[in-house]
Amino acid sequence: MRRLAIVVLLCLGCALSGVAQSSSDSPATKEDVERYFQVMHSHEMMQQMMQAMSKPMHQMIHQQFVKDRDRLPPDFEARMNKTMDDMLRDMPFDQMMQAMVPAYQKHFTKGDIDGLIAFYSSSTGQKVLRELPSITAEAMQSMMPIMSKQMDRMKERLQQDIAQSLKAGSSASTGTRN
Repeated sequence: MRRLAIVVLLCLGCALSGVAQSSSDSPATKEDVERYFQVMHSHEMMQQMMQAMSKPMHQMIHQQFVKDRDRLPPDFEARMNKTMDDMLRDMPFDQMMQAMVPAYQKHFTKGDIDGLIAFYSSSTGQKVLRELPSITAEAMQSMMPIMSKQMDRMKERLQQDIAQSLKAGSSASTGTRN
């Protein structure tokens, strides 16, 4: 009888272990992902990141204004900054968050989400959440000159390619060759 009880307890323990493991390996539910977003303060974080990105974007507008001051109206910089600020303020964060849920469900199991929640609930995780907007702003500010220079190069290259294509097209239509 004692052996039977031990065998039953071992079987029950293995079965419960399998149930616990299978529930953590199951796909994350919408509710799991939403719980993760809440712990991450995702809505507030997206707003903070947009605010943090605003400063380097204002700087980029200012640089463009200074560069083309003679061809732009005097209120260009103020109007562009207001337009950009309005667009950032009107971002549909809630809709964006809901649109992201299926991607998280596809890539993370319930166990993964539980692990992420545990990390972001920790003091280190909370520090990451507090510091990330500032890190993003500083990184954007550092990258802006590089991105701006690269965008100028791309623009110049595209304009050259377009000019060559137009020239080749007009040569082909007139029957002349280069």
